[in-house]
Amino acid sequence: MELRVLRYYLAVAREESITGAAKLLHVTQPTLSKQLMDLEEELGKLLFVRGSRKITLTDDGVFL
Repeated sequence: MELRVLRYYLAVAREESITGAAKLLHVTQPTLSKQLMDLEEELGKLLFVRGSRKITLTDDGVFL
């Protein structure tokens, strides 16, 4: 797990949006999505509930 990915995670948690976090971090949305999916796979936990307009944290996501 890299610090960069944790920064990405925090930005998405704060913005509640991958698109908004991507703009804030100056990365593309697909790159950010892939990094978050890789983090979830690495941890073996679902961290986000992806809605149509908003992302919310799961209990595991809050714990992280």
